[in-house]
Amino acid sequence: MTDNRLKRIVIVGGGTAGWMAAAVISKSLRPGYCAIELVESPEIGTVGVGEATIPPIQALNRQLGIDEDEFVRRTQATFKLGIQFQNWGSLGNEYVHPFSTYGADLEGLHFHHHWLRAKANGIEAGSLDDYSLVIQAMKAGKFARPSQDPRNVLSRMAHAFHFDASLYGAFLRDMAMGRGVRRHERKIVGVNLNSETGFVESLSLDNGETLAGDLFIDCSGFRGLLIEGALQTGYEDWSHWLPVDRAQAVPCEAVGAPTLYTKSTAHDAGWQWRIQLQHRTGNGHVYCSSFTTDEAARDTLMANLDGKPLAEPRMLRFLTGRRKKAWNKNVVCLGLASGFIEPLESTSIHLVQTGVTTLMSFFPDLRFDQTDIDKYNAIIQEEYEHARDFVILHYHATQRDDSEFWNHVRTMSIPDSLKTRVDLFRSRARVWGKQEDLFAFTSWVAVMLGQGIMPSGYDPMADQKPLAELATKLEGMRGVIQRGVASMPTHQQFIDRHCRAYDDAA
Repeated sequence: MTDNRLKRIVIVGGGTAGWMAAAVISKSLRPGYCAIELVESPEIGTVGVGEATIPPIQALNRQLGIDEDEFVRRTQATFKLGIQFQNWGSLGNEYVHPFSTYGADLEGLHFHHHWLRAKANGIEAGSLDDYSLVIQAMKAGKFARPSQDPRNVLSRMAHAFHFDASLYGAFLRDMAMGRGVRRHERKIVGVNLNSETGFVESLSLDNGETLAGDLFIDCSGFRGLLIEGALQTGYEDWSHWLPVDRAQAVPCEAVGAPTLYTKSTAHDAGWQWRIQLQHRTGNGHVYCSSFTTDEAARDTLMANLDGKPLAEPRMLRFLTGRRKKAWNKNVVCLGLASGFIEPLESTSIHLVQTGVTTLMSFFPDLRFDQTDIDKYNAIIQEEYEHARDFVILHYHATQRDDSEFWNHVRTMSIPDSLKTRVDLFRSRARVWGKQEDLFAFTSWVAVMLGQGIMPSGYDPMADQKPLAELATKLEGMRGVIQRGVASMPTHQQFIDRHCRAYDDAA
């Protein structure tokens, strides 16, 4: 019987994407099943803008057997409950995209339909934020991990992390190498293809060695050394929908207790992030070079820091879009080699996670079945397009007309898939999607209502409950949430008790 098992997997590039791939693959395969080798150049730094995450990263941590407290200590991490948006819907507008649901579903309907009905009938219902445990905890600076008891309101907690991307890469590197992954700190000077199949056969390294492989994972960043440079896979440009093309990033001193949210503030030609870690604050200005200059963007960034800058801003240029195939022949691309939507909504690390975990569901042998490859590509394409549409929504759903940039994104055409979502919400506040979608109904409701897309009605099924009973239910929900928040320690107290970073982690 022919042995078609892979003998060697070669990962090109380190950083978050490369070492995440190495950690997942080495954890998923039995020791000795095949060799796993990673090549990274000491001359190439990581981009390092992705320091904020979204809740699915917890599934990855569980898969890898990571102790969360140790992970937080090693990466100087803080906890994240959502994203605060300022000046997006209009100047002075502020709202929160939370990581958990609003209220409790009633009569089989999502809660926001009942809230809209109450508002339409003059019931004192407060704001939708009043029914979000994580938003109220965020505003109070309180944090606790989710309760395992579904009857406890704290079971509604959901969190992600802010962490130092370079420390996270090192954390995963130690884990992967502890499981037998071999690291080559070399520069790749050539990619060698099979003359008949067009598959990548080996890499030529700068020390004269040749590294052969069966499956290659391209984590080489924007240049896509294998997927594009060698295989010329092609790139689907999304800049007509997502025109931001540059970012400048700078750390500054941490000021005050760390916040439980990523702060996103819209400026004249883009937006600025602020991410507080245990040891510093990460900042960056994402902008469109067609509507401002690099100098003006830098000035805006530096004028809006909370603390003293710790370095000079670093420039990053990018083109929003995705590789036409995430898997081509015997090359799978991850991270920036696969595509880039932009830092808004912190999707980059998640898309690496999706790419490598989906690969393990379609793990190949030497025959590289095209049916599997096509299905993998369809899944990754759908995931990218879902995230793309959600990010486009933030730009398009605005009333801002105070700059050329905002006039452009407000009036531009949008994908039909996004237009359908917006039209459904404008009509009856309906949010359509699959349970496994990256951004579930709460996310779409938060951004649409937060940026001024008001539905003309709600689902008629919400009319079944008597109004007096509904008013009592809503009041009870608000009270339960307030008591739940009051029971939590502060964010800083939780970190101090459980996961304060090691002094030498910086």
